Amino acid sequence: MSLAVVSLLVLLSGAVSGVILSGVIHWRSGARALRVRLEAARRPMPGAVFDAREVEALPAPVRRYLGLVLRPGQPMIATVELVQTGEFNLNEADGNWKIFAATQRVVTSRPGFAWEACIALFPGVSVRVRDAYAAGEGVLHAAVFGCFSLARVRGAGEVARGELMRFFAEAAWYPTAFLPSQGVRWEAVDEHSARGTLRDGDIEVAMIFRFGADGMLDTIRAEARGRAAGGKTTAMPWRCRVWNYTERDGMRVPLEGEAAWIFPEGVKPYWRGKITSLAYEFAPAW
Repeated sequence: MSLAVVSLLVLLSGAVSGVILSGVIHWRSGARALRVRLEAARRPMPGAVFDAREVEALPAPVRRYLGLVLRPGQPMIATVELVQTGEFNLNEADGNWKIFAATQRVVTSRPGFAWEACIALFPGVSVRVRDAYAAGEGVLHAAVFGCFSLARVRGAGEVARGELMRFFAEAAWYPTAFLPSQGVRWEAVDEHSARGTLRDGDIEVAMIFRFGADGMLDTIRAEARGRAAGGKTTAMPWRCRVWNYTERDGMRVPLEGEAAWIFPEGVKPYWRGKITSLAYEFAPAW
């Protein structure tokens, strides 16, 4: 190989490395800006501690569940920092599961979250994914190395509605957010299910929450949640399952879960994960 060719390869390698480094820096800057938006949108917590009298009139399965996962006097959760590991399916038709690691910050009032993940495509090649709901706006962005975009949607309407659904479904990790004092309305469906409704500004979402024989929440379903694919967003049935409950800061929360789209031909999971770390900030006592 000639010296000229070697020099060209070195220059190209340096240029590519520079682009990747620039992309990573830009991505991290975007993550910081999103967290700033979450903090700026925060509101005072409606209530400081859980009073068991608050759930007395709720549908039976919801009342049993909240009685199992919260103790009287439990402080209201203001924020939570999560660390996750798991697999993400890049091709629901054929199954192309890739390992991911993620961090997530949740603010319960005003509802919002920011999920930052790194998915390993191949050795040395990764996709960074940002999924968020902040100040009434939804965000979904995926980019190779954080600089070559594969998908990017942002805004209000259906995008925001879908992200608020995710916040609501994941409240099993921050269960004081399910309380009526935190803005949730509950309606009975049957002895094991209830419809939960959450409103944030002009956006309202409702889903069916199903509880197992042990009284614990195990399945959440939305009949129409926006799925971004092929440059457009299509409303589809969506399901989330949670399990492996354990005690954290006096509460019982699930450490494992799965999310799936429900196609006419069947359920297609796209996310399977495990919580490896939970850190809560609680509302100050009055």
